[in-house]
Formats: sequence, structure tokens, C-alpha cells
Amino acid sequence: MERMLGDNIHQLPADEVLELLDVNAEKGLDLLEVRARHERFGLNVIPATAGHGPFKRFLLQFHQPLVYILLAAAAITLVLHEWVDAGVIFGVVLVNAIIGFLQESKAARALEALAQTTHTEARVLRSGEIRTIPSDQLAPGDIVLLQSGDKVPADLRLIQSRDLQIDESALTGESVPVSKKIDQLAGRVALGDRKNLAFSSTLVTYGQGRGVVYGTGKETEIGRISNLISTADVLETPLTRRIAQFSHLLLIVILCLAALTVIIGLVRDQPPIDIFMSAVALAVAAIPEGLPAAVTIILAIGVSRMAQRRAIIRKLPAVETLGSTTTICSDKTGTLTVNQMTVRGCWAGGAAYEVTGTGYGADGQFTRPADGAAPEENPALREMLLVGLLCSDSSVYEEDGHPAIQGDPTEAALIVAARKAGFADADWQARRKRLDSIPFESQHQYMATLHDDRESGKRLLCVKGAMEVLLSRCRGALSSEGDVRPVDASAIQQHFDALASQGLRVLGFAYKEMPEGTKSIDHPDVQDLVFLGLQGMIDPPRPEAISAIAACQQAGVHVKMITGDHAATARAIAQQIGLQGLADDAGELKTLTANELAELSDKELIEAADRVAVFARVTPEQKLRLVRALQASDRVVAMTGDGVNDAPALKQADIGVAMGRGGTEVAKEAADMVLTDDNFATIEAAVEEGRGVFDNLTKFIVWTLPTNAGEGLVILAAVILGVVLPVYPVQILWINMTTAVFLGMMLAFEPKEPDIMTRPPRDPAEPLLTPTLIVRILIVASIMLAGAFGSFRWALDEGMSENAARTVAVNVFVFVELFYLYNCRSLTRSIFQIGPLTNHWVLVGSAAMVGMQMLFTYVPLLNRAFHSAPIGLDAWWRILLTGLGTYVVVEAEKGLRLWLKRDKPAGA
Repeated sequence: MERMLGDNIHQLPADEVLELLDVNAEKGLDLLEVRARHERFGLNVIPATAGHGPFKRFLLQFHQPLVYILLAAAAITLVLHEWVDAGVIFGVVLVNAIIGFLQESKAARALEALAQTTHTEARVLRSGEIRTIPSDQLAPGDIVLLQSGDKVPADLRLIQSRDLQIDESALTGESVPVSKKIDQLAGRVALGDRKNLAFSSTLVTYGQGRGVVYGTGKETEIGRISNLISTADVLETPLTRRIAQFSHLLLIVILCLAALTVIIGLVRDQPPIDIFMSAVALAVAAIPEGLPAAVTIILAIGVSRMAQRRAIIRKLPAVETLGSTTTICSDKTGTLTVNQMTVRGCWAGGAAYEVTGTGYGADGQFTRPADGAAPEENPALREMLLVGLLCSDSSVYEEDGHPAIQGDPTEAALIVAARKAGFADADWQARRKRLDSIPFESQHQYMATLHDDRESGKRLLCVKGAMEVLLSRCRGALSSEGDVRPVDASAIQQHFDALASQGLRVLGFAYKEMPEGTKSIDHPDVQDLVFLGLQGMIDPPRPEAISAIAACQQAGVHVKMITGDHAATARAIAQQIGLQGLADDAGELKTLTANELAELSDKELIEAADRVAVFARVTPEQKLRLVRALQASDRVVAMTGDGVNDAPALKQADIGVAMGRGGTEVAKEAADMVLTDDNFATIEAAVEEGRGVFDNLTKFIVWTLPTNAGEGLVILAAVILGVVLPVYPVQILWINMTTAVFLGMMLAFEPKEPDIMTRPPRDPAEPLLTPTLIVRILIVASIMLAGAFGSFRWALDEGMSENAARTVAVNVFVFVELFYLYNCRSLTRSIFQIGPLTNHWVLVGSAAMVGMQMLFTYVPLLNRAFHSAPIGLDAWWRILLTGLGTYVVVEAEKGLRLWLKRDKPAGA
């Protein structure tokens, strides 16, 4: 029943809806019918889905190809009774799993939060009596009564409306409350324009009404969003995609090399224990054991840095994703704008004024026009501002150091405009005491109030409303000299159009003197008015968002506005903030609306999503479809939003960004990142931090992989030559884990390079390692192979024990890594260009690593555990020269590439 009506119910007359739902509007449902409908349709709740439990999430930490290889290696060493080796390998795997488990983002609770938003009470008509019941007990056909302050408990077709206004911003993105009516609507109508419907979880801000329930639980618009959230794909980040590809490639290489090792051993008729230990050593050598923990910790440090810049990361990989972002899809209201209606322009007494300041703060002033009276010298402006101040049911006050409002945002904007002109609301409300009022009604399109002016003793009628309605009721207009002149309708219309063309919502203002002793007013009194002027208001852009968008676009990041607000308003804001995109025939930013999007095929939408920058009146399904269309073009998409309607797209995006101050819990739970200041500029700062994190991750990977390649080559060379292993598996684990902690981790603290926000975004298809970096890795790995294997053979020739020779080889690996760390502080610049002391943690880590190697080499307990032995000074100078030589070679390679790039012809 309810779904049958749901999509077209706004097109049906109220009487027909009542008949289809089989309910009497004067009596409502009886209890037996309610029970029957509960059995058929269920309760008015949104079912929640549970994620993985803690134990399963912990087990999933082991579900990685490289971890399987390490576990297999540990199992083989156990079989071979190599207890220390097996224990160390198991320990490394367990530590990585624990770190991943502790840092992993908690399972998404968006559906649970969504269900919480619907837990309210409702006043219903049942068996002819008005009752208050929990909202989850509502059934299709229930008659619900609404009044100011109520949260709508289900989707309703309105059957009565008295000045009913509902704030639907969390659902549609509409920045002002929507005036509701009961008339049927013709044809296809966007969700935000269905004025004869009230939607679950929206808020009644004014008036009263009644409606019949046609949708409950998952069949409401909120329920449909819940379903969209559950069907949105949880995507891998660019980093996890690259690491997954790298892991699978490495898995194949390791298995092939291990198989080759076994085959060579069998051909040479080596003992099985030697064959398996060689294979285990090769597997352990080739796997970068420290990489998972290092990636997690570097990301966690990025989380801390972003928190200092007012961006809270809920899901760890989001840090790096920000650095890969190619497109930011931003909601308008509250993100690009301040979410506070503000008067930006006035016209009174023949003079036009601009009003500065943003939001509900009183900072700002009226600019004097070149050919008009100063604000303080214009009686028409003065009286217009006072009418806006007094003809109001709202208030603006201070809360927690920030301005807040009670009532309608439009009225709040008018109060603030009057304050900017020096009119204190409390003072003037006392000087012109309010006696009576006519509330705003959609059929009349105005509000009127009666006041007693205590200074003059006059009774004044103040009116605000639609300009065309007021003009038809005016006998004259107040001039800037203070006299009443004939109404110049064409001039007023011209200035109205000028304000409206800027995307402003324009209201007219008028007043008249009432007979002495008047105590009440009615609609017939709203005649023979004196027109005062016009005020245009808008939810203005954040000043800092303008510079942030410019920085993003300079960095090659496309910014798109996807909003539920009207097309004209969206276009005006987009042009003010400097969005770049496809222009229409008039040279203005092209704007696609919900109805236009609905007509596009998937192929056409992919093209439109890529080229167009502004999308208006967009439904939740269309937001989700737009994000998917951008991803189909291999865009890395960040989506911002604060409303319930944004949640599915937030979850689908590569990174969802929710507003912490003004956002709904649903949006926060669906997002990867929450902005504590609700400011687009914070996204730009987070993108900068994300790029810095990716830079440091890349530096770590380029630093660590030569060690794994070098270790693997040393083992492979020993197997091919048929000599004893220069390093054991347990020694390889010592090298990989200690250097990752004491050396590699120090790269996490590397400062951002100065050109970070002038580079274009990384190509999502670009591999983790570029050809340039692969060549560098091979150079360093070759040095490690020659240095470690050569030093091992030299030590044996000098009469050292095998353990002492292996200690020399281990130290060669470690000290090459130590010197190479300074190369990796910048992948393109010399350490002297970036500053040798700009990252003091590198110096601290280097000193700690030297200390660890002294313990490894000279402490008997570690000698027994890791098969090491003390070595003499003649070995140390060879070790240090190998490390220093590595640094010189890599710096020369960097310099050669810069020289070749400098001399390369432009465009070549």
C-alpha cells in the first residue's frame, strides 16, 4: 500500500490518498486496524545492520598474502626445531596484527545512528481521540498532528496546513524552511519541491498541520537513504590498492624464488634442512615485515597533524586518500557557505546599499552609494530596517561564544541587518511595543505587526513579504528626503531583479500609520501602505572557502558543488567562490538540476559529471550516482556533507567528509573524516597534509625495499654458488624490524616540501613505484649485495667464525640503510637543499640504531639469540665505507637526473 503511493503521492488529491489508505480523517485508525497494519508493514523503525565483531576484525588482520607466507615460514622453522627463529617470525606477525587491529577504524555505525534519529513521540488521531505515542508505533494510515518544534515522525501526505513551515535542510539541503500546502502537485517534482508532503526526521519550525502516514520505517525517504548507505561500496584507498597490487606481485616473485631455491638444492643433493632454511630465509628476506606497521604508524602521525588543523580522521587510510584526491564534491549549505542567512543588499528611498559582514554576527556596515544618501541620512532605509527588526517572531542571541538564532533564518538576517545600522532589538521592541500580528500565510505572502510608538504616540502597521504583493497594496513610497511620493513600480522591479540576479532572496517592506487607539489588525487593514524598500539576503560563502578553492584548483583538484538548493542560488554562490567548470550559452557556470540529471544516461552522466561544476536540487540517489560517475572516470573523489541526505554519497566516496559542528550523526558515522569547524578551508589544509603523508610513505617504501631486495639477492647468490648463508632468517628479521622502527619511522616526521600544493594530483593509475624509483632501488640493492656478500666472504677469508662473518654482513645492511636514509629525506633534492637539521628525529633515530647494533654485536645474550659475534675495527671501517659510498652514489644519481631534466627541451 505505502510503496504503491510513495513515488506519486504528491500528485494525488488529499481525499483520494485518504481513500486509498482506507482511513477517516476525522477519526483515524482504530486499534485493531493498527495491529493488522503493524503485522503487514512492521513497526516504524529502520533496521540496523551489524558489522564484524572484534574477534573477526582481529583475525582479518592475518588475511593478507604476505602474512600467509610468514606464517608458513614460521611453521617450517617449527618443524625444523628452530625455536628462536619461529618465535621471532610469529612475534613479528602478531605485533603487526595488534597494531592494525588497534588502529583500524571502527565498523561503520551509520544505520544505527540513522535509526536513532527517528526515535521520537507523535501525536495521532486514533478512534476519534488525540493520543501521544512512540513514533515507532505509527502505521500507514495514521493521522498525525504537527506543530512548531515537532520532529516529523514518518512520511506524511498533508491534509491540513496552517502557516506550516518545515526545515528540510538535513534531507534536501534547502537552506530555509519550506512553506507547506495541501494542494496536489502536477508532474514530476523534485523532492525539495514536494510541498504537500512532510518527511520523517525533518523539523517543524512554524505553524500547525495534519497529515496521513503513507511511509514508515524503511519505506520513508530516510529509510531509502538507509538502504543507499548499505548498498554503497566501501572502496579501497589509492594506497591500499597500490600496496595490494605490490603484495600480489611480491607474492608471485617470492614463491618463484623459493621454488627455484628448492630446485637448486635438490639438484645439488643438499640436506633437506639446508634447502628449507634457505627457502625460509629467502621468503623472510623478500617480505618487508616492517611495512604494515610503518604504514599504520605514519598514517597515525598524519591523523595527529590533521587533528591540529581541525580535521578528525575516523578511518586511518583516509589520511593518504586526501593526498590522492582529484575531485572534491562539496555540499553548499554550511560547507562552502556559513549556513547563516545574511542581508547583502538593500534598496530604499531610491538608493542602493551593499551590506558587509557574514552570518549572524553584527560586524558589518552599509556602504554609501555614489549617487544616494548616506545610510544615516535616509529615512526610508531607517524605517525599512526597523520594520524588518520589529515584524518578526525570531531572535538572535549568543551561545557558547557563537551567535545562534531562535526561529526563522530569514528573520534573523533582518534583525542582524538592523543591528549593523545601530538599532538594538531590545531597545526598539520596548520603544515600539507590539500589540497584535498577522502571521505569514502562503496565500497572502506577507506578515504584519501592529506597534505602539511610545515616542510619537502613533500606532504603526509594519509589513514584510513578497514585493509584488506589497506593491499592489501601496499608495506611495517613502523617499530619502522623508516625504511620500508616487510608487515607481518599474524602478522597484528593476532593483528587485538586480538583487535576485545575484541569487538573493528578496523581500519588500512597507508601513502605515493606523488610527489612534487601534488595538488589533486584520487583513483588510493591510491596504494603503507606504512602500519602504527591499532587502536581499543569501546564505553567503565563507571568505576562507574562496581562497581554499583557489588553492585546490591551482593544485589540480577539481571542486564541484552538489546541493539540494535552488539552481539560481547555487550558481550565484559558485560564481562568488570562483568555481571553474563548463559555461552555458550566457557565459555563466552551467548548472544541472535534478530533473536534467534524471534524463541523462550513465554514459552522458559520466561526461557531465566530469565537465559541469554545479548540480542543484539533487536527490540523495543522484548524489550517490554522481559520485559513482566520477569514480567511473578514475577520479579519486572526496565528498563533503552534513545532512542525512549526504550519507550514502559520503560512504560511497573514496573519502567522505562530514561537518562536526552542524552535521547530523548519520553523516558523521558514514564519513571518513569530520571537520570540527565545518569549514571547506580545512579540507584544503587536510589535502595538503595528505599529500605530505603520501610523500613520507613513498620515502619510507623507497628506503625499505632495497634492503629486502638486497637480502633476497644475497640469499639467492649463496644458493646459486652453493655456499653457506651470509645471513640467517632471524638476523634478517632483526634488520628489517629494528631499522624500520629506528630509521624508517623517522621519515614520518619529515616536513612537507615547499612545492607540495603546486603539483598536480597523482594519477590514480600510476604505480606505487615509478621507473626512476625502481632504478634507484636496484642501485642500492646491488650495493647491498656486493657489500654484504663481499664482506661476508672477506671475513671468512680472514679466519673469522661464520657467526662473526654474518655479523659483518648484518652491519653492512644496517649501515647502508642508515646512510641511505639521508638520501630518502627528499627523493629529488639534496639534504643540503632541504636542510640537514630540519628533521632532528632522523639524528635521534640514527644514534639509537647505532646503539642497537652495538648491543647486537657485543652483548652475549643477543649473540646467542641472533647467532651474532663480536667483530674488530678492521671490519667496521669496511662497513662504514660501504654506507658512505651508497650515500654518494645516490646523491650523484639525483644530481644527474636534475641536470638531464634541466637540459631537456621544453615539451620534449
